Amino acid sequence: MSITETRTPVQGEAAERMPRPLQRSLTPQAQSRRTSGLTVLIGAVLAVGALITAFPFAWMLLSSTKPQRESIDFPPTLLPQAPTFEYYVRLFTELDFGRYLTNTLIVVLIGIVGLLFMAMAGYAFAKFEFRGKGWMFFLVLATMMIPVQVTMIPTYLILNGMKLTNTLIGIALPTLVSGFGIFLFRQFMSTIPSELLEAARLDGASEARIFMMIVLPISKPILAVQAVLAFIGGWNSFLWPLIIASDQKLYTLSVGLSLLNQQIAVNPSLQMAAASVMVVPILIVFIIFQRYVVQGFALSGLK
Repeated sequence: MSITETRTPVQGEAAERMPRPLQRSLTPQAQSRRTSGLTVLIGAVLAVGALITAFPFAWMLLSSTKPQRESIDFPPTLLPQAPTFEYYVRLFTELDFGRYLTNTLIVVLIGIVGLLFMAMAGYAFAKFEFRGKGWMFFLVLATMMIPVQVTMIPTYLILNGMKLTNTLIGIALPTLVSGFGIFLFRQFMSTIPSELLEAARLDGASEARIFMMIVLPISKPILAVQAVLAFIGGWNSFLWPLIIASDQKLYTLSVGLSLLNQQIAVNPSLQMAAASVMVVPILIVFIIFQRYVVQGFALSGLK
């Protein structure tokens, strides 16, 4: 008997008493086949779930290209028989969606300016020591626990006193800075090596230059995350613009979409076209910045 075939009596008796199916399941080939089968099953389940989730979105896009006669047919059809982009043109020619789109973009751009303020606050909480730092950061986190609806009336009174009601600045100003954004920046900037900042200080760099030339370039992933969140928040804003803007010329896309049924008769194709204008830009922005979003959340310590 060779050395490789030598086994103790106890091992031999255990192997003989072991059931044949269990012996086969322990072989590497069987384990590989079992893992492959499980992977295929999980992939199939996820694919079915993805199709079910994406079906309403596909239905919206396809329905937006149907003529009105096809959109109200019963039973409904998935693919349009005579596709047309007439309703997208009507949104920007006959209705005020061009103005609504411009207002929404202005609100989003004003909101993105707040990234700099949140980055500065997060950097201060992460890398500086000052009196009351713990309590101040606790208050920042506490703002995340208060529903937005609770602060709407005080915010409206403050902006009314500043003569900013019925203005685009008044619509965008409450979303300029958020406690969640400061928290994200603080978590990410805590991972920046303090030795790097100390070396820059020893070289004579000012705090402003360190922040602009070192901290911000390193923080590109979390800047992308917060930019996407700010874009989504400004793009989907509905209740606050409806409250603070009394002039219909200052409405955003979401408010214009809600008013669509009041402006014209029921037209499913036109409504689906307006919904597509609302949804598609968000998906495009998320697809472009998806890699940075995942990287930013991973490096910020969020699970």
